[in-house]
Amino acid sequence: MDVRRRHLSTATAGEPFKKKNTSPPPTAAPLVSTVVPLYVTNGVFFGVFFSVAYFLLHRWREKIRNSTPLHVVTLSEMAAVLSLIASIIYLLGFFGIGLVQPIISPSSSRPSSDDEAEEQDDAKTAAPCPAGIIDCSLSPPPQKPRLPLNIPPQTPLSSDDEEVVQQVVSGEVPSYSLESRLGDCRRAAAIRREAVQRVSGRSLQGLPVEGFDYDSILGQCCEMPIGFVQIPVGVAGPLLLDGVEHTVPMATTEGCLVASTNRGCKAIYVSGGASSVVLRDGMTRAPVVRFGTAVRAAQLKSYLEDAINFDSLAVVFNKSSRFARLQSIKAAIAGKNLYIRFSCSTGDAMGMNMVSKGVQNVLDFLQSDFPDMEVIGISGNYCSDKKAAGVNWIEGRGKSVVCEAIIKEEVVKKVLKTSVEALVELNMLKNLTGSAVAGALGGFNAHASNIVSAVYLATGQDPAQNVESSHCLTMMEAVNHGKDLHISVTMPSIEVGTVGGGTQLASQSACLNLLGVKGASKESPGGNSRQLATIVAGAVLAGELSLMSAIAAGQLVKSHMKYNRSSRDVTKVVS
Repeated sequence: MDVRRRHLSTATAGEPFKKKNTSPPPTAAPLVSTVVPLYVTNGVFFGVFFSVAYFLLHRWREKIRNSTPLHVVTLSEMAAVLSLIASIIYLLGFFGIGLVQPIISPSSSRPSSDDEAEEQDDAKTAAPCPAGIIDCSLSPPPQKPRLPLNIPPQTPLSSDDEEVVQQVVSGEVPSYSLESRLGDCRRAAAIRREAVQRVSGRSLQGLPVEGFDYDSILGQCCEMPIGFVQIPVGVAGPLLLDGVEHTVPMATTEGCLVASTNRGCKAIYVSGGASSVVLRDGMTRAPVVRFGTAVRAAQLKSYLEDAINFDSLAVVFNKSSRFARLQSIKAAIAGKNLYIRFSCSTGDAMGMNMVSKGVQNVLDFLQSDFPDMEVIGISGNYCSDKKAAGVNWIEGRGKSVVCEAIIKEEVVKKVLKTSVEALVELNMLKNLTGSAVAGALGGFNAHASNIVSAVYLATGQDPAQNVESSHCLTMMEAVNHGKDLHISVTMPSIEVGTVGGGTQLASQSACLNLLGVKGASKESPGGNSRQLATIVAGAVLAGELSLMSAIAAGQLVKSHMKYNRSSRDVTKVVS
């Protein structure tokens, strides 16, 4: 120990210290393998091992038969024993290192003295070997342990969080109960995320978990969260609608959509703007009830549709909320089953829960006069929610809106790059005739669903209600002696709200605030939601105008190749 330290100090004071070659001297096996091919060496030692083992077993068997002591050995037997030991050492050293190393305990690899600890520290701090030193090849650089395929790297967790993760993985703690058990929604999401990675063996890298208010969705928007999805939000506009300018937020991953809608907004703006009207405003719910006979079902149908009974039913219905107001009741019979479609105003909320509570009150009330009525379900699909249905196309659901604009001839030519005649003909053959040939239900338009979905995602609406909300009839007609274009969209079932659900989230609330329709209207209950519905229709009008113009001018493919195809080197971006 002291001699080594004096040697180090001497080297430091004088010439630079030259590191001695501390690598172990090469054993016989590597020396032989440098001369003889490796497979030959392995074959020789395998042959020696099996041959001497057979020889010794045969000799010891003879000794047992002849009652000769086993410890009495001849020179040949002694040579065989030494050969067996040598072959075992070689084979274990060549093939057994990878098997032995993983089972060595950490304590056995620790230095047993201060000198060994110093040698390990010197090895850690030593500079890399210069190029050209042969000895460097004997000590390859340490490599990070490789994880099994598809197993994500472990996320650093505290000891408490690690314990909870293991409990979730083992099934001891249900994943859905983390929020109530921990009292911390963000921590619950992070622990659930880690548990999902370990159970599935799939990485969730790229799905962010930090930077989101998980308390805001508890019991309202999403259960068992593990992160949040990022969707870019663009703006189109200004959209001049009913004399007011609106900057329309659109959340989408489709290239060209925002740019196209923005061009339509420009054409509408320079032509004097668009106007809109809300025809109806009523959310629907339709339970299904069953009787013993069709006659009894018909009796309830007559009772519900009798104007004399409507007022008493409205009083019962309206008790569910201070905003819910029953508007109409319609019933349809299928055998002995009765489908009852209730429609009511819901203020600034989209109103599904509100109307459902009112319907339940009425069903409980009817049970006294019709005790043989069996309620099968609070919803019987005659509503109809989140499905393409003719009843919504004809009767409407939510807000029924018509939006129109007159686009001047010079705007059609300069901004939209087409002509009035081409647009009118294309609309007739594509949106009207083509959709009829396809048997479309509510789909007499170019791409209303595109704009509805983008605005819904940005403003916190239920994206599944895009199905019926995108029902749209696009009309185009030449006016003012054939010079200008009259375009309109008729949308009978726009289902939106400005309170409740996803509208309370920070990002969606900000987009509603951008439109000036955040929260409940203080002046007129339901005013903000109706305003939002007209903005949706106005944005659809702009999108229809721009896309139809691109198709008429033959620019659709060109524009999508420009805006919807990335020229970036994705491999460089990822790396």
